[in-house]
Amino acid sequence: QLQLVESGGGLVQPGGSLRLSCVASGRDFDFFVMGWFRQALGKEREFVSAVSANGFRQYYVDSVKGRFTIWRDSSQSTVFLQMDKMTPEDTARYYCARAMRTWSSDIPEPPRLEHEYANWGQGTQVTVSS
Repeated sequence: QLQLVESGGGLVQPGGSLRLSCVASGRDFDFFVMGWFRQALGKEREFVSAVSANGFRQYYVDSVKGRFTIWRDSSQSTVFLQMDKMTPEDTARYYCARAMRTWSSDIPEPPRLEHEYANWGQGTQVTVSS
């Protein structure tokens, strides 16, 4: 059973940066697509980004494309989310999770729905404010 723990959240000014980490413990981290989601106050949890099991493919929602970068480090069993040029609209609690299905090379998009993910972490709060 994979357990995930997020960290790296905090308060940042608009235009600033944060790096989130999601450390996995347990088995088979290298076999899973990993995703980041976020949930703003009063809103539903939304997909943000995903990285393939081998780390070679990344996917971003349009609102973060060009500003966020996802990658994974198998030696640390960790998936990262670098967030740059942040805006108040990025304020949310950020969660990582592992996908319950693969991301085939012939499919351009990874799993993006909440019910396609499991082993959710507890989340880390990100607040963008001046």
